[in-house]
Amino acid sequence: MLPSADSLQGKPVPNVVFKARPDDQWRDLTSDELFKGKTVVVFSLPGAFTPTCSSTHLPRYNELAPVLRDNGVDDILCISVNDAFVMNQWKAGQDAANITVIPDGNGDFTEGMGMLVDKRDLGFGKRSWRYSMLVRDGVIDKIFIEPDKEGDPFEVSDADTMLRYLNPEAVAPDPVVMFSRPGCPHCARAKQALNDAGIIFTDISEDQKITTSVLRGVTGRLTWPQVFVGGRLIGGADDVLSWVGAQAQ
Repeated sequence: MLPSADSLQGKPVPNVVFKARPDDQWRDLTSDELFKGKTVVVFSLPGAFTPTCSSTHLPRYNELAPVLRDNGVDDILCISVNDAFVMNQWKAGQDAANITVIPDGNGDFTEGMGMLVDKRDLGFGKRSWRYSMLVRDGVIDKIFIEPDKEGDPFEVSDADTMLRYLNPEAVAPDPVVMFSRPGCPHCARAKQALNDAGIIFTDISEDQKITTSVLRGVTGRLTWPQVFVGGRLIGGADDVLSWVGAQAQ
């Protein structure tokens, strides 16, 4: 049976040692090192490379990381009952530069949280139940535990729920995507404007798949770059500079 949120809030996180491999070198990370004197968001999930974890849970925390940090969060940890090699390889294939992955290979932390569950029906052995929590100086301030029901519920441990708890007035930024061309001075100008404004964006550079034909099919235009914000076409470099200027007002 899973613990209740009330039974965990106000209590310290489990004091364990994680066997990690930052920079591909073995290193013991203690709970104190990860949590003491910090405000930390943790999200825990059943397994690296699994569908919901890879498609939604981790990417959205990575996307909202700058806003979470603007609202007082020092670090964002993803904890899973996987070994260090698996966690590192998973992160390498994800858009997760803002996330610190923590391997709980033996399940010591997860068991201490009361979240170690039996997934043998899937061939997983013992894994973590899905949850997220806000930890202040090693003490659980708030925890969101997915409902105890069949399958892999994903209803309350998401990044948007955590952001709303931290600051109900916080606004999540729209995703910004640029289609660019190597060596294009207008593309460089648009990138510089976005970088100067501190706007995080995804750059999709022309290659064998992203061609001028693809660009025209998506945007209706032939010129590079073309920038989208929240699914809306902003346009080329001059349009981006105007849009960035309007955001600053």
